[in-house]
Amino acid sequence: MYGGAITMASTTSGLLNRLTETGFYQAFTLVFLSEIGDKTFFIAGLLAMKTSKLASFLGSMGALGAMTVLSVLIGQIFHAVPSGFGEGIPLDDIAACIAFAFFGFKTLKDALDMEEGESVMDEELAEAEEEVENSDSVKRTTAWGQLVSIFALVFAAEFGDRSFLSTIALSAAQNPVSVGVGAIAAHGVATGIAVSGGSYIAKYIS
Repeated sequence: MYGGAITMASTTSGLLNRLTETGFYQAFTLVFLSEIGDKTFFIAGLLAMKTSKLASFLGSMGALGAMTVLSVLIGQIFHAVPSGFGEGIPLDDIAACIAFAFFGFKTLKDALDMEEGESVMDEELAEAEEEVENSDSVKRTTAWGQLVSIFALVFAAEFGDRSFLSTIALSAAQNPVSVGVGAIAAHGVATGIAVSGGSYIAKYIS
């Protein structure tokens, strides 16, 4: 019985290790954690109050899904470069390192630039409120007009964002389909939280 418990624990540990090495797990955790309290997170929440939760979710997910596919394709371009082109230098790994280094540098810079009592989320929320207020097209009465406006607003806000860069890096180093599905799933969960009122909850999370 003791040996069986050890075997089961060893099997479980092996399964968890294999799971954490998959592109899906890495993309999901990294994108989800970087999206909570991000500008696009707050935009989705604010738009849900101005239009409807469904319109905000569909428009935001359309933009985030398109951005994820684009970032995965960019990562695969680096991965597809022949090794002989760079004289044996693994360009996909270098691209991944540069993207993650920029990700870390931007996070540290945002933290250092904050004044006493401020938080990154406060700044992201302020930027999101400004962009939503300045977007007159979101107030269109037609459902299709609102969806297109939300798509454009979120797409522009997400371009060059941390989750965009991290998805490029992961796609260059991992299975692109697994990374893409994991990133889109993370965006779906985060956006679902945002349109359900998460923009208010996030203000009280460090």
